[in-house]
This record gives sequence, C-alpha cells and structure tokens, in this order.
Amino acid sequence: MVTVTIPKKEYKELVEKKMRYEQLRQIIEGDLFASPSTHSTKEVLTGFRATKKYSVKFLKSLEKGLKRSSYFKA
Repeated sequence: MVTVTIPKKEYKELVEKKMRYEQLRQIIEGDLFASPSTHSTKEVLTGFRATKKYSVKFLKSLEKGLKRSSYFKA
C-alpha cells in the first residue's frame, strides 16, 4: 500500500467535493422528471407561500406559469 500525504486543507476540500457529488448523484438517480403529485394550482402556490422563502413577485410569476401549463389545466 502506498501512503500519500496531503495538507489538511486540501483533504477537507476533497471530502466536501465528494459529499456534494454524492448529494447530486442521489438527486439525479431519483425521478427528476416525475410529474407533480397534484393538478391543483392553488395547492402548489399554498405550499410555496407556506415556506415564506419566496417573494410576492416570484409567486405571481409562478402562478402565471402554472396557469399556462397544460398539466394544471387537466
């Protein structure tokens, strides 16, 4: 077995990159293009509003986009 010595800072960077890669890989392996679980525009908007992370402008834009969507017109 060969031993390789690297600085602690570099080691931490490599570990962090590996963790990010693993997280991204798990997301991609999931069903990334699955349809939303609901056809209700109201339900989707309520969920987004409940997080209190999105601006009013974004929520209005989202609502406009959902109304245009053929999925939510079904």
